[in-house]
Amino acid sequence: MNAVLFDMFGVVAMDQSVRVREQMVEFSGHDHDSFWEAYWARRQPYDRGDLDGPTYWKAVGERLGTPFTPEQVEHLITLDLDSWSRINDESVEVVQGLAASGRPVGLLSNIPEDLARRFEERFPEVLGLFPVLGLSCRIGHAKPEAAAFEWCLERLGSPAEGVLFVDDNATNVAAARDLGLRGHRFTTVSDLRSALSHG
Repeated sequence: MNAVLFDMFGVVAMDQSVRVREQMVEFSGHDHDSFWEAYWARRQPYDRGDLDGPTYWKAVGERLGTPFTPEQVEHLITLDLDSWSRINDESVEVVQGLAASGRPVGLLSNIPEDLARRFEERFPEVLGLFPVLGLSCRIGHAKPEAAAFEWCLERLGSPAEGVLFVDDNATNVAAARDLGLRGHRFTTVSDLRSALSHG
């Protein structure tokens, strides 16, 4: 194993806050299932940088059948950013250990521009651990698109079979394996450490 490529949310950062997710649904005025169906339906273009925040939330509102006002959009953007803005300190320790040992590491994250800026402001030391920083909104490709992985492989300077990809999403892990990368579906830090030690 020459290099390790990490996912951000659900691995290096925490998954969405349950508490803030509930606040978003309540504020929207819609039921849980309808809200999240609309939220995810247009998320890929937002993550990829095709849509900005207001345009994305306009699309969510239209899908729900009740467009949000500019004030509502502003508040939903704030809640959305808050819901994703927590670091997994244990995972960061793993990345720090790899970096200290000289192992090349990269990050491939589906992340919209609003959230990328939030992480640059709040967690520069975490992003700074990754010489290869594949933020979907900046590279124009989002997982599970092959081009997203290929962008990172080119910059890691390693053949696919020499890279371990770590993600909590089974679809993304499968996509990486289809391209020849080794894949580890993240569940716990202890399992990740075990996978790395056997790499």
